[in-house]
Amino acid sequence: MYIPFESMPESSRVWLYQSERKFRPEEQSFIAEKLSKFCEGWNVHGNPLPTSFEVLDEQIIVLAVDESQAGASGCSIDSSVRTLREIESQLQVDLTNSGKVSFKSSAGSIVVTPALGIKSKVLAGDIQEETPIINPMIQIKADLPNIWISAGNSWLNKFFPN
Repeated sequence: MYIPFESMPESSRVWLYQSERKFRPEEQSFIAEKLSKFCEGWNVHGNPLPTSFEVLDEQIIVLAVDESQAGASGCSIDSSVRTLREIESQLQVDLTNSGKVSFKSSAGSIVVTPALGIKSKVLAGDIQEETPIINPMIQIKADLPNIWISAGNSWLNKFFPN
């Protein structure tokens, strides 16, 4: 069952899906329609899951579920990923590939790059210790104020000279 995002408990489990580009307004409307419909029907073994979503920075989809009554099972999580893959296909974006890192450029735009090439971005100076990157440790809604952390306070710290 769909719940407005601001009404979701702080303990709600969240998943972040990062697009390599900003969504246009009509794409954001499509995402809202698709995810609202999905959230209305998301359930685990026939029991509705209180669910919501939000699009941050016109580029990051946050899917949230209140697991206080029933936890999201493997099958129910798979159904959410199928919905995200439909969005990917329709909008020609990459959302479900977890092998990427998002950071804010010096101009403030979000850059999404493959994790395998991240060291070269550090060595080239594109990512510095103070560069904001998406915090991969975000797991619950209460963590969202800390969605951006400095690269120096992340797993990328190993690439910076001491």
